[in-house]
This record gives sequence, C-alpha cells and structure tokens, in this order.
Amino acid sequence: MPELPEVETIARRLRTGCGGEPALTGREILTVEVRHPKPIAVPDPEEARARMRGQRFLDIARRGKFLVCRLTRDYLLIHLRMSGDVQLFPGGEPLRKHDHVVWHLDGGWDLRFHDPRRFGRIWILESPERVLGALGPEPLAPEFTPARLEAMLRSRKRLLKPLLLDQTFVAGIGNIYADEALHRARLHPLRRSDSLRPEEAARLWRGIHAALRVGIARDGASIDWVYRGGDFQNHLRAYGREGEPCPKCGARIRHITVGQRSTYYCPQCQKKR
Repeated sequence: MPELPEVETIARRLRTGCGGEPALTGREILTVEVRHPKPIAVPDPEEARARMRGQRFLDIARRGKFLVCRLTRDYLLIHLRMSGDVQLFPGGEPLRKHDHVVWHLDGGWDLRFHDPRRFGRIWILESPERVLGALGPEPLAPEFTPARLEAMLRSRKRLLKPLLLDQTFVAGIGNIYADEALHRARLHPLRRSDSLRPEEAARLWRGIHAALRVGIARDGASIDWVYRGGDFQNHLRAYGREGEPCPKCGARIRHITVGQRSTYYCPQCQKKR
C-alpha cells in the first residue's frame, strides 16, 4: 500500500508537473467518465459526475495516505489503498483496462484513476473533515514534537508496531516505514508503548522523521509493481531483508508476524527489553 512518501510524491507530481506532464493545478474538469462505480464512495457516481463538472483544481495536497484535491467548490479525496494510482495522460492515449475513473480536462489532458485490485476509494465532499477528521497528527508537522509523541505513547498501552500503523494515532505510516523507523530508533516492534523512556521516545521520533524524509527524497519505494519511479527500496535497513546483514551491526535481519503484518527487525540492535 502506498504510504506517506509515495502519496506525497504523487501529490507533488500532480501539483507541479513532472516528466512531460503538466501541472494539474488550474485545470478545469470538462466531464467525468466513471467506467467502474466501485471506487466512488460518496456521493453516488451520477451525482459525483455532475458535481465535479466545471470545477477547477485549485490545489493538490496530502493528508496521511489521502490525496486531497481542493476544487472550486468541493474537495476530491482519493485513497489509493493497495494498488491505486493517479496520473495525467494525453486525452487521445488509449485507456487501460483498469482506468476506472477518468477526468477529462481542458487543454486535452486526462486525469486517470487506475486500480487493478479495486480497493481504492474516491470522495467528493464540501468539507474533507468528514473523512479526514479521525486521522492522527501528521508525523512531519512542526507540532508533532518529541514531547508530544512521548505523551501519546504513555497514554496508550499497545505494542509499538501495531500502534504506528494505527492511522488515528499518527497519519501516513504503513508497514514499510514503521519497520524502518523502529530500526533507526533501535526499538523492538513488540515493545509496549508505555514502557518507553523519554530518550527512547525521542529516538523513535527521530527514526520516524528520518525514514519518512529519506523516503520522500527518493520518491518513495517501488517494491510492488503498482508503484512508479521511486528507489527507496534500494536503501531499506530492515523491511523485506530477512536473513540479510543489519547495516548497523551485521546481525541477520529477522522476520516475524505482528498483527497479521510482516515485520522485520534486527535482534541485536532492537532487543526486546
């Protein structure tokens, strides 16, 4: 599933243009083609088509793992889930099998929502808080300080790995970046959140920041076939590296399952205390 760095990369490309694609910002929606209705969560597909027609894209941002597009009157929210992608194409280029929603734009361009597994969802809302209001803080926001994270950890009594994946705790971190952050922080994924000392909470804050910022700088990870262009997968410290040497101490990276999620850690650097 695309996580914060992958979604941030897509938002940036749409906002500013990239690789011959123009910026989406300022484009007018001429018509909307819903080729498969399942991705449209709210409202129903016919109302969605009618509401978006004639609106312009004013800004493209990210909140957690959501793309947040501010239109003239509404907000268009897109969650890519397992295999979703959003990209601009010249209008005359043939549609692909899994291009489920197509926004036909002025200037001869299409914005296409492509999703082979059909898990992604799209909302058209007057206020994004209806969907985004339950999310936790942004991990790279200035107000997300080490002291705030320490207080949040103390107030929970949960295992670290599942807690980091909880989008109501902190927004945007998924399986890859949770493992990378915990490795950088030298914390075992099964540590209890309320057992961390202040210096350990500060290490976790630094680990989260470092993992996400490196991921963004490298345009995210292209591990699955649905991702485009990133190379963070070539710089992973723990995730997906079972049996390989830890880049810090040389011990073999181990794999366990935590909350039905594959989890990778170093038994030497990340001892369970």
